[in-house]
Amino acid sequence: MFLDFLDALRAARIPASLKEHLMLLEALNARIIDRDVEQFYYLARAVYVKDETLLDRFDQVFGQVFRGLESTLETGARELPEEWLRKLAELHLTPEEMEKVQGLGSWEEIMETLKKRLEEQQGRHQGGNKWIGTGGTSPFGAYGYNPEGVRIGQDGNRHNRAIKVWDKREFRNLDSSLELGTRNIKVALRRLRRFAREGARTELDLDATIDTTARQGWLDIVMRAERHNAVKLLLFLDVGGSMDPHIKLCEELFSAARSEFKNLEYYYFHNCPYEAVWKDNRRRWGERTPTMELLHRYPHDYKLVFVGDASMSPYEIARPGGSVEHYNEEAGEVWLQRMTDVWRSSVWLNPVPEQHWHYTPSIGMIRDKMEGRMYPLTLDGLDEAMRSLTRIQ
Repeated sequence: MFLDFLDALRAARIPASLKEHLMLLEALNARIIDRDVEQFYYLARAVYVKDETLLDRFDQVFGQVFRGLESTLETGARELPEEWLRKLAELHLTPEEMEKVQGLGSWEEIMETLKKRLEEQQGRHQGGNKWIGTGGTSPFGAYGYNPEGVRIGQDGNRHNRAIKVWDKREFRNLDSSLELGTRNIKVALRRLRRFAREGARTELDLDATIDTTARQGWLDIVMRAERHNAVKLLLFLDVGGSMDPHIKLCEELFSAARSEFKNLEYYYFHNCPYEAVWKDNRRRWGERTPTMELLHRYPHDYKLVFVGDASMSPYEIARPGGSVEHYNEEAGEVWLQRMTDVWRSSVWLNPVPEQHWHYTPSIGMIRDKMEGRMYPLTLDGLDEAMRSLTRIQ
């Protein structure tokens, strides 16, 4: 089994050598851990993972190879999985039934009503259209339906209708080392190139060396700076929630950008940029970078690219406090305007097919704020976006 684990790690492009494999076996023989799956997981991770960007891939491999190992040690009757019971409680309505469900009408009414429900409610509720519960048409709860509401205690999206999410959600970093199956994205990105020779002179200039040597009569070595793409790119990536189905496509774009642009800076946001962004999704609540700081850190000659589905509650764009996860003192559109004012050369790439954009009001709002510079995340759309960035100075 351990050899299969080693092969699986290598197949996932995690650099695992025979030396590390023998080190793991030696640690097990020395019994430095108990016979516990969790302790073995942390031991194996400490041995094999030398780069924190590989943690997610290691977790996936570990789950595939050792899936079920802990459960085989258990005896006796097993309880029904919680997710099975939760599925039984989900509410499924036809489109006609959904049209009959009415929202509360405004942001203020929803927030004020939630406050009253929290004060009045004494117990758990299933179904219904008033109290905080599950499987109903109330604006508050989980696994039901309402045109606008607050999602509480539900794993993932069902209808993409929540204006607030009252849960702590964990997002995953994009994998920048992904090997692309096609070079088409890289080819499209190469439209945004401006080569220059800057920095230390580390490269031999053969032609100049020959010329000066011939003129002077002795060897005179001439060095020059390395030629590289001088374009500076700021990449802001929407993660989590409705972006989960687009992870693979965004990882391909991220990987291509990392290989094409030497001067690349990237940050994550959720749904709409606000007063802070972050570099690592595992630390997004503890290590955040103020957006205002970025506006003063990077000069106006950077190219700005947003990547996101722009699918959210319109309140998140237009209202203070509208963010789905926290209280934002200023509306999302305010921060979006500040960013595009500083970095005029900017575009928004949307992974949602363009023919579906008109079904989501927030997409139209973001597109208007970008002055029409929203493009589908397709090869043609990417090509148009790169042309737009080269036109705007």
